[in-house]
Amino acid sequence: MVKTRLFYATDVHGSEVCFRKFLNAGRFYGVKTLILGGDVTGKMIVPVVKKEGGVYEAKYYGTVHKAKSEDELNKLKRLIRDGGFYPFVTTEDEMKELASKNVNVDEIFKGLVLDVLREWVKLAEERLKPEGIKLYMTGGNDDIAEISEILRSSDYVIDPEGKVVDLDGEHEMISTGYSNITPWKCPRDIGDDELWKIIEKMIKEVKNMKTAIFNFHVPPYDVPPLDYAPELDETLKPVMEGGSGLKMIPVGSKAVRKAIDEYQPLLGLHGHIHEGKGAIKVGRTLCINPGSEYGEGILRGVLVTIDKDQVKEYLFTSG
Repeated sequence: MVKTRLFYATDVHGSEVCFRKFLNAGRFYGVKTLILGGDVTGKMIVPVVKKEGGVYEAKYYGTVHKAKSEDELNKLKRLIRDGGFYPFVTTEDEMKELASKNVNVDEIFKGLVLDVLREWVKLAEERLKPEGIKLYMTGGNDDIAEISEILRSSDYVIDPEGKVVDLDGEHEMISTGYSNITPWKCPRDIGDDELWKIIEKMIKEVKNMKTAIFNFHVPPYDVPPLDYAPELDETLKPVMEGGSGLKMIPVGSKAVRKAIDEYQPLLGLHGHIHEGKGAIKVGRTLCINPGSEYGEGILRGVLVTIDKDQVKEYLFTSG
């Protein structure tokens, strides 16, 4: 008999405080298996500009923050990183050069993203290796392809993308961070047909579907509330319904829904839709989305205990 307790979270989107909470979750909850389900990296740079007199300024969430010493500068950078953004320390002259479009801002952004991820992987190795806690960490649809190279360069962190991994001798897990097409055309957005091919290839290698876990970033299509999000108009603004609220529609993947309908694994772990927190049975498969509040520095997650071909219990967490 194999009984495993795991902690799953997703969509930290570059938030330093959320990632550190995630690493601490293993010891805090007494689990030996951590799974981070994608959308690991942040979305934007926040310039921290050095002014005359040596004072640094950054406009963050509409407020101008100033740092007058090295200690204050480090606190400001940490504030920005906790919110999921990347502080970019620069000068007024460099800002003028950036504005002139002679500088490839995308390359600067990519460099910051990868530097922070390298720090995170090193931190994970230092924290988790002595505890014997396994960490499975894959990209999500928002994450650039280059992050996989960093994850796979670690001798401890496991990138399970596109693979069958054996969690405990009885429970196999297949994973993908790819998503059906979104309005934002993210790096790992692909069509449902292409996504199905990725999933089908992994499914063929699963030995026992009754004890299998599908760790798919995008939730299955039309499983409220897991994949329900505001409908957007052609300008990407939310559509109102009845004059009182947002019109919510299913935006999950039909390929993921097909995989779960046809193969009925033990457990589905999903994210992608931050407001889609919930646990819903699709046939015999328990599908879970813990949601995300990374912007508030809150780590949402779920503790799941699996025993042979049963999900014994699950508990949503927030901290």
